Amino acid sequence: MDQHIKDPSIIAPEPVRRTSRGRGILTGCLVLAVLAGIVWWTRQQSPPQQAGGGRNAAPMSIVPETVGKGDIGVSLNALGTVTSLATVTIRSQISGYLMKIDFKEGDEVKKGDLIAEIDSRPYEATLAQAKGTLARDEAQLKGAQVDLTRYQNLATQNAVPHQTLDTQVALVAQYQGTVEADRASVKSAEVNLQYCHIVSPINGRVGLRQVDLGNYVTPGDTNGLVVITQLEPISVLFTLPEDNLQAVAKRLKEGAKLPTAAYDRSGANKLAEGSLQTFDSQIDATTGTIKLRAQFENDKRTLYPNQFVNIRLLLDTHKDATTMPTAGIQRGVPGTFVYLVNADSTVSVRPVKLGVTDGDRVEVLTGLVPGDHIVIDGADKLREGAKVIVRSATDTANPVGTAKGAATGDSKGGAEPDKAGGGHRKRSEDGQTK
Repeated sequence: MDQHIKDPSIIAPEPVRRTSRGRGILTGCLVLAVLAGIVWWTRQQSPPQQAGGGRNAAPMSIVPETVGKGDIGVSLNALGTVTSLATVTIRSQISGYLMKIDFKEGDEVKKGDLIAEIDSRPYEATLAQAKGTLARDEAQLKGAQVDLTRYQNLATQNAVPHQTLDTQVALVAQYQGTVEADRASVKSAEVNLQYCHIVSPINGRVGLRQVDLGNYVTPGDTNGLVVITQLEPISVLFTLPEDNLQAVAKRLKEGAKLPTAAYDRSGANKLAEGSLQTFDSQIDATTGTIKLRAQFENDKRTLYPNQFVNIRLLLDTHKDATTMPTAGIQRGVPGTFVYLVNADSTVSVRPVKLGVTDGDRVEVLTGLVPGDHIVIDGADKLREGAKVIVRSATDTANPVGTAKGAATGDSKGGAEPDKAGGGHRKRSEDGQTK
């Protein structure tokens, strides 16, 4: 007991160490409290601004456009294949040597133009022989008819037996049949002789030659001589879903002419304009679509057979509709909406109900009226009540010039440096700041 009291070095240091540690913790807590107070005071002095929102936020630069009024078309889009209205493979109807080719590959030919000639000498001889046979048989028929007249006169006088008269009548009828057969042979020979001169049956464009000069051609040749394709007019076959059939059939039944436009593969360049002719008599059960045919004049030769095109069929037109650019459409929690530019250079969210779309314009059923201004560019960070600065579309294409104009105070809605107090103040000639 006395030993512990006399030796305080073992007991005394422990309370000292506990006191130093407590002081360090207390000091850290005070520092954190001071920092938290500074942060709180800073936030109270300058409250955070929502990005692009709030009436105290910096104005956002936007491009507006006025809601208009006009006609907008109800169009159906489809993929189509260009198809010629007439494609003819020229083949020889007779056998013979090809003596002449009267066309160049790629030529435009008219109906009746000479295409090729086949050696006609054998067929000329056949025609001459048929004509000779016809002349002989006609002479025999004439002689038999003279004898028949004589026998008829004698028979009235009972000078010849009736059997002789009947035999002569039969002989005349036989010669008449022979003459008719000879005349048919002459016509057949004349037709074969005409086949020696091959002519175009349609107006069209001549393709590549399949047979060279001097070859022996026959009616059984598979490839023929050449292929002629009609290009003016030309048609396009395309398909539409069966759900659109009733609307198309109704318009055609009313006698409406449905304009049809053909575009290239990208859908940006219009190739030709035509009209819908008809549709197929049955729906394809495997795809649920129906085929339609549109016809194009194709006077500029922008359509060729088997070419793939994009078809836009104008089904109907809504007259005097409220329209706006599709660039102004926004979609979010309110549904489909636009940012409406107010007179006080702020924007407000305006829900809209849209109709049909035609290119870059869309029909507005409810929510807007002609003359309203909506935002079509710069709406990414806008909120209800956000302040805006109007810029033109040319400023969007030249942001450097826009920034320069905004810095010098030339843009609309921007405050002048001197009036806003944020620019450089002018100095007078004596160096005094004004």
